[in-house]
Amino acid sequence: MVDRELRKEIELDATPEQVWEAIATGPGIATWFVPHRVEEREGGATSADFGGGFTDTGQVTAWEPGRRFVYGAATPPEQGRPDYAFEFLVEARDGGATVLRFVQSGFLDGAEWDDEYGSYDAGWGLFLFNLQQYFAHFAGLPVANVVTMAWAEGGASTLWPVLHKALGLDVAPAVGDTVTLRPDGTAPITGVVDVVTGEFLGVRSARGLHRIGAEGESGCGVSAYHYFYGDPVPDVEALTGAWQSWLESTVPLKTA
Repeated sequence: MVDRELRKEIELDATPEQVWEAIATGPGIATWFVPHRVEEREGGATSADFGGGFTDTGQVTAWEPGRRFVYGAATPPEQGRPDYAFEFLVEARDGGATVLRFVQSGFLDGAEWDDEYGSYDAGWGLFLFNLQQYFAHFAGLPVANVVTMAWAEGGASTLWPVLHKALGLDVAPAVGDTVTLRPDGTAPITGVVDVVTGEFLGVRSARGLHRIGAEGESGCGVSAYHYFYGDPVPDVEALTGAWQSWLESTVPLKTA
């Protein structure tokens, strides 16, 4: 039985045309989520790269340019798994702003799905905040994505102190703090902390957005996502490899 939907609404300092470009095209989605490819038509294919070899494919199920974009799984899920659909609705507001409404449907009934619902809730909260930050600070600039991910033993509550130490942070930071991240093998990043939750630490630098994640208490997804705006990054592949190596050497990796 399907009985829940995840709904979010944000106001963006951007025109509907700018928002549509950001939520319904591959280059646009990359500015706040993860690298995507989108065939811009109903029935078109989608693909996403979450880093660390984790990818996903989908299919566009509704395409109303400037207004509504919906996609779901490319193939039916295995029996007993949710059949998720992701819907974005764009609406103009007086004064030049735009409201974006997001709905994720397809959640299964039962308390055993609460953790999955909570994980998606936290994740979309972060990514939609990224979209707000993009329009507020980096609108119109191209992005270079550095996306890395791994699965770790243990839970987020025990891994966060490990991650903080590996980032060169003596204590857990608070929103508004100015910090310098100093992970081994990569250049330091200085910026203002703009996200602190049980799942994510976010820093906004002069160059971009930097998000470290630790999600889950029974096997933990750890991630480091970076959005570098403006001038090209000399070697994205090498930088991605350095951050992936940092993740994998920092946390105990989950084995099959």
